[in-house]
Amino acid sequence: MGALDKGARIGAVDTTRSAAAAETRTPRSGGLHRTGAPVRRGSVEAGTVEDSFFAVPARGETDRLLRAARAALDAGRRVRRTARAEGRMLEAAEAALAGLTAGAVRVFEEICTLARLNGGKVFPTYDHLAKATALGRATVARALAALEAAGFLLRQRRFCRTTGVGPRYRQTSNIYRPLLPGRLLRFLPRSLRPAPVPCDAVVHQRQAAAELAAMRAMLSCKELAEVTLGGALGRVLASLGAAIDRAACESHFDPQPLSESYIKTKNVVGLTGQRHPA
Repeated sequence: MGALDKGARIGAVDTTRSAAAAETRTPRSGGLHRTGAPVRRGSVEAGTVEDSFFAVPARGETDRLLRAARAALDAGRRVRRTARAEGRMLEAAEAALAGLTAGAVRVFEEICTLARLNGGKVFPTYDHLAKATALGRATVARALAALEAAGFLLRQRRFCRTTGVGPRYRQTSNIYRPLLPGRLLRFLPRSLRPAPVPCDAVVHQRQAAAELAAMRAMLSCKELAEVTLGGALGRVLASLGAAIDRAACESHFDPQPLSESYIKTKNVVGLTGQRHPA
């Protein structure tokens, strides 16, 4: 009996040592590094992207978007019924359209209402959407995912800094922007499709894009990071770009040739070889 107790104590000590070693073990290089901060993947800092993300809807635009969402719900049901009758699989666009539900359209209606009342600035919490639509949080989450997959919604996660004890960051409400998906227009009635863009507007857009690309090509690495990005990531990339710019200015691996070095003269040496003898 004594031998059994001794063996049990030794096993308990080994288990404790292995658990302590696992806790103090350093993570592998390149492995998953968990910081413990409750921030979801793809989040950006609040206050850095709102100005470029939000857009003030035009007069009557939210009503047109809501009518398009309701028509898309009916079209998705027709597509699902037709595919079931033909015995075929749904395409990617058809599957996204068939994924819409009545709850998703109700959530989209609330988002369009907030966009109309707040000038396009939509950042409700899940609790607000659940209370306004009389749906559960899980249903709201599935509805937002379905709207985003169909292209009716653009969503961006955000986090904010905190003070005091605990993590330095915390997750805050997402920001939303209602859209009209271009890939689903062929399933909607003709009355809900937008008018085609005039040819001169297309030419102007192409010229503006070319001018923007030419302008960005003339910027330094630091200026390019400041123009294209913002927030903490933009500041970090701007500092890296400034270091790259300094290194490029201090070192030259391709010396410039003399402008008149192709002129060959006789009985002349040194730099005077660039000039014709008198």
